[in-house]
Amino acid sequence: MTASQTTVDPAEIAKFEAMAAEWWDLEGKFKPLHMLNPTRLDYITQQITSEFDRDLKSDKPFAGLRILDIGCGGGLLCEPMARLGAEIIGADAAEGNIPVAQVHAEQSGLTIDYRFTTAEDMAAAGEQFDVVLNMEVVEHVADPLSFLTACQQLLKPGGLHICSTINRNPKSFAMAIVGAEFIMRWLPKGTHEWDKFITPDELFELLRNAGLDPVDRKGFKFDFLGWSWSISESDLSVNYVTASLKPA
Repeated sequence: MTASQTTVDPAEIAKFEAMAAEWWDLEGKFKPLHMLNPTRLDYITQQITSEFDRDLKSDKPFAGLRILDIGCGGGLLCEPMARLGAEIIGADAAEGNIPVAQVHAEQSGLTIDYRFTTAEDMAAAGEQFDVVLNMEVVEHVADPLSFLTACQQLLKPGGLHICSTINRNPKSFAMAIVGAEFIMRWLPKGTHEWDKFITPDELFELLRNAGLDPVDRKGFKFDFLGWSWSISESDLSVNYVTASLKPA
């Protein structure tokens, strides 16, 4: 069995293949991700500018940085990274996502290298990046430690890894599954499996075991009154994000 076969879950891939055409439909199955995306981008850009001493107010502040978005989907994160000047590679194990992402990038006048591949295969090929983005992916793989180890191998020494996922507790079951899939119908039923969710402490331990040094974690908090997302210093009860460094 190859490395990629140990982490890619065919059932999970099939879920996203079925939704591929809707990636850029603001009212479609990925509406929750479009709503969350500005908050994700806020955290990502803050971490990158801090770690690599960049000024977001400058023209093309991420120029010279090679960034990988693993599990890129339709390119919701790749396109803003490209606009900020990064050399961005978007990789996804769901083949149907790639042409959707390519067409949208072309329509947007952006040059983005999209690939139908896995983190393991890219690591085996010796690819290296300054930043690896791993957003809402780790809860869908068959072997989180092997997957995160491949992400670590893809980083240059001193590189930055950003990983977001969903906590595992009764609140996350109520909100991410019952609320999002059954009540609000934001996502197709069965998109998430609660027992695959990972607590922040578990993720930090996995990151350390993968050879990374976790340096930050924050919550993504949804405000039902304002109908908006924000970054929370303390509330990691449902969605949360981590930043880690590869030792130099």
